Amino acid sequence: MIKMKEDVHIREAKESDFDDVMRVEKEAFGYEKEAILVSELLEDKSAAPVLSLLAFKNDEAVGHILFTKATLNGKTSPLIYLLAPLAVKPQHQKQGIGGMLINEGLKKLKEIGAGMVFVLGHESYYPKYGFKQNAGSLGFDAPYPIPEEHAGAWMIYPLNPESSDEVKGRVICADALNKPEHWRE
Repeated sequence: MIKMKEDVHIREAKESDFDDVMRVEKEAFGYEKEAILVSELLEDKSAAPVLSLLAFKNDEAVGHILFTKATLNGKTSPLIYLLAPLAVKPQHQKQGIGGMLINEGLKKLKEIGAGMVFVLGHESYYPKYGFKQNAGSLGFDAPYPIPEEHAGAWMIYPLNPESSDEVKGRVICADALNKPEHWRE
């Protein structure tokens, strides 16, 4: 377990943490759609290997982030991941927990040799952590077309800048995430 702040710890989620993960997802979003997606992604062999991290504050699960394997043009190299979703319980938001989960996830993915991470997310939030907006204009198409007015929400974090310079193409995500309804901002 990694101690990030005086009272926040982050560690990889285990199977026995499933109920905590579901609780965080439901509370953070206020509905079950994201929790159902996470449950499906955790079972989806095309998403593996996943990186699922839980943040704890005083032994309570308060945040969760999920990274699932993806491909560029269906090729296995370079190793890329999608960040979806990031969830922090409402009463624990705006305390840096989401950022800690992002940074810890990016660090772990870099350690295993991942080259890039993609996210479809808030245009004012993810760039604070090094994500570059409008990945489509950089040569990385989303699994489904992103409307021009939301093009900045499709972002890339190059863990290995060489890999993002060498290869371009369409990101193909895990089967559970590869549905048009998950690609509307």
